[in-house]
Amino acid sequence: MTSEGILEREQNRAQIEQDKSIIAFKIIDGIKDILEEDHHQKQPLFLSINEKLLINMVKEYVMNQQKQCMIGITGESASGKTTLVNYVTKALRKRLFNETYTTLCCDDYYKDTAEELKAAGSYEELYKTGFSFDKPDAINLELMRAHLISLKNGCGVNAPEYDFVTCESIPNRAYKNPTRAILAEGLYVLGEELVDLFDIKVYVFTPFEKIKERWFTRAVLRGKTGAAAEHQFEDVNTTAQIYIRPTMKNADIVINGLASAEYIEEITTRIVNLVNDVINFYR
Repeated sequence: MTSEGILEREQNRAQIEQDKSIIAFKIIDGIKDILEEDHHQKQPLFLSINEKLLINMVKEYVMNQQKQCMIGITGESASGKTTLVNYVTKALRKRLFNETYTTLCCDDYYKDTAEELKAAGSYEELYKTGFSFDKPDAINLELMRAHLISLKNGCGVNAPEYDFVTCESIPNRAYKNPTRAILAEGLYVLGEELVDLFDIKVYVFTPFEKIKERWFTRAVLRGKTGAAAEHQFEDVNTTAQIYIRPTMKNADIVINGLASAEYIEEITTRIVNLVNDVINFYR
């Protein structure tokens, strides 16, 4: 290559890097504006966010189309984790292909206890044996970790599915692609078994009374009522104090579990549109 060709190549490379910096700063400034507006809402979506993380997110993942991002989302039972994931991904689908992200849920990795439930005869009797659905050992976190590592290494996995009425675990139920963004959601995602795998760590905070209200409404749908429901919720609250609430210290972002589903979708849509529009403008 001639000296002129080398010079031209270096100039092009410098221009590309300059354009990337401009794009990154415009995206960061735009997101900060959205966060400032959110801060003044009656029920904001973001309760706290690590600003250094925001800058790194843009530079590392938005500006690098090849880099994979592992996101862990946790919070207490009925805090709104699944709602957050569902409406964030709904917003993503408006501008991005489904192949851009994959979701894994802790609930799908519950260990099969169908035989134990049959033997006990009811949920109430099962609880009397000392069994708990709300301790980490009720979930196959080793398998979930193995699946997350496989996805991180570019290999697809077949995730199980759990039936909350029969307590049956059905293996190899759903194929998961190793996409650019992996969203893992569940009670113990930021616990010691999994936390080291995530690039971005999110905690959904919701007041106790709202959690209690949501939990009992959902318990009915899962076949748990009366004394069985009361007993399990007492266990839910006790185990949350031990295993879940302390993991909020690991979070980069704390989300308000009282934010409405529509508002989650609105804010996510605005951020996705901002990122796409800025990048497309400079292409």
